[in-house]
Formats: sequence, C-alpha cells, structure tokens
Amino acid sequence: MRKFISGTVLVLAAALLTGCGSDDGPQAADKPASTSVKPKSDDQSRDVTHKVTLEVLGTGTSQVYYNLDTNKMQTVQLPWTKSSTITLTTDAEKRIGTTVSVVPGSVPTSDGTLRAATCVIKVDGKKVTDNQGGKSGKPCTYNVK
Repeated sequence: MRKFISGTVLVLAAALLTGCGSDDGPQAADKPASTSVKPKSDDQSRDVTHKVTLEVLGTGTSQVYYNLDTNKMQTVQLPWTKSSTITLTTDAEKRIGTTVSVVPGSVPTSDGTLRAATCVIKVDGKKVTDNQGGKSGKPCTYNVK
C-alpha cells in the first residue's frame, strides 16, 4: 500500500511539473509564434446545421430506440418518422461529426416470422443509410458532419 501511495504521488508530481503535456511551459518558447496560434477562417467559425430525419417503415406497432437530439426508446405506430435540426458548433463536431442512430424493433413478415423493421436515415433530404429493408438485422447509424 505504501508503494502504491508513493507511486501515485510521484505520478501526480510529474504531471504537475510538466503541465500535463500542455504547450504553456518552457517548450512553447522554442516554437515559432506562427504555429502556436492559428487564425480561424470565417467558414470554421460558422455553425453548421443539417436536417436529420429518422424513419422506421412497416405496419403495426414496434419499439424504436433512437439517438437524435435526444435518446429515447418508445413504442410507435409504423410507419414512424422523427426529424430534428442538428447544429454543429465546435470545431471537433465539424471535423469528427456527431452520430445519429435508430434501432428498429421487430415486425412480422408475410410467413409469420419476425425480422427487424426497415430503417432509413436522411440528411438534408438525401438518404444516407438504411438497413436493406431490415435484411441486415442491423440498426441504422450515421455520422453527421
């Protein structure tokens, strides 16, 4: 236990002395000023918005789990649609994106078996992904950038 505490103190002291890897320490003086600050262009500073639509197709009722502007699971009447405007405000969101998804529940097929309902994701009116009519058995996910 004593070695563990000593090791923890040593790691914390090293982190404090090095500034946790930040460029604010002495190493920053070695870098040219032009690389330490990058000006933002007008395009990077503007918010990016997209209208995202989730759809689950079929008949009857089914459970649906979705991640859009909120996360929710609910029993819905099919066909079902949920739309929202997604606004990307940070540089990280614009570069990496944010994931939206819909997990459709099961629906009966013509032969009486169950399969995943069909799901579709549209961004700005354009279909970006689906689950091949439920045949893939996978949820629909898409990374909005």
